[in-house]
Amino acid sequence: MSLPNNPHPPRANVLGLGLIGGSIALALVQLGFEVGGSDAKESTVSDAAARGIISHAGLFPDAHITFVATPVGTVIEQVNYALKHTSGVVTDVGSVKTHVAREVSDPRFVPGHPMAGSELDGLDGADATMFDGATWVLTPNSSSTDESFAVVAGLVSRFGAEVVALDPVRHDDVVATVSHVPHLTAATLMGLADDRSEEHLALLRLAAGGFRDMTRIASSRPGIWLDICEQNQESIVRGLDALIAGLSEMRTVVAQQDRDALFARLEKARLARMNLPTGAGPVEALAEVRIPIPDRPGSAADVFTLSGELSVNIYDFEVVHSVEGDRGVMVVVIRSEHADTFRGGLIARGFRPAIHPLS
Repeated sequence: MSLPNNPHPPRANVLGLGLIGGSIALALVQLGFEVGGSDAKESTVSDAAARGIISHAGLFPDAHITFVATPVGTVIEQVNYALKHTSGVVTDVGSVKTHVAREVSDPRFVPGHPMAGSELDGLDGADATMFDGATWVLTPNSSSTDESFAVVAGLVSRFGAEVVALDPVRHDDVVATVSHVPHLTAATLMGLADDRSEEHLALLRLAAGGFRDMTRIASSRPGIWLDICEQNQESIVRGLDALIAGLSEMRTVVAQQDRDALFARLEKARLARMNLPTGAGPVEALAEVRIPIPDRPGSAADVFTLSGELSVNIYDFEVVHSVEGDRGVMVVVIRSEHADTFRGGLIARGFRPAIHPLS
């Protein structure tokens, strides 16, 4: 299901014109799409049209792709609505994936989650460049076809995002650790400081630097977190338990004045922070991997899932189908230093990759 080859602009839809939905709409407009938009608030739709964020109030039935950017608690309903009323691929942007991946089985649906955001809210914070350099997770289920996966992954890559594929359950565990638990931690720290500020009026005035950085995410709208915590309860509770255990261990180290143990913990954290992933780097550091894949649902997603498990970033990809129709070739670009690891993982999964340096 490639982009339509005709003189008319391609069409896309966005359901939910908040911060993320508005940013997706703007990114689509920059790529030359006509964008249909809907929202629970008619005034938001009118505002988006007036600002040029969308070009049509409502959905285009023949849209190439529809993004569902409504609150987590409404995603399943809105995805089914989009599948019923449009003919193209459908994806969502919710931060909890297991529930929707289990409840919606349609070859045109690919669950997704862009790891991006802003302190701003609604259309006022919408930004076409929001996804440039961001990670966009896709969690296809057994029904998602490679063709649908390729449409979503290819388009969000054009937004500047890095595509990572994960199993929905693993996604929810990982996001609980890197997003949901940190938000609840920030809210707890902010509440602690606020409570103490009643005793020490200067406390919040003195709060700056690291404290402001750590608690910045606590400024987001609390309403969205009610559904998130409900739908991702198990993963979040596991993450909170691990955090509480880690803080308890840190408390013991500090209470016992164990300088060596404290230094080791702080140094481990410092090195881990320094080693967070960055950009792809120069072309001399990249390699092309050509992977023959069977023409069946899930083959391309398997490759992306493996890359996530091995921490191998995929910076570009395409799927080329053979004329016989039963096989294809997936072409991906990775860093050369990861080539041997990726090759070994692919071979272990039954693939036969060929790897060549780009330079």
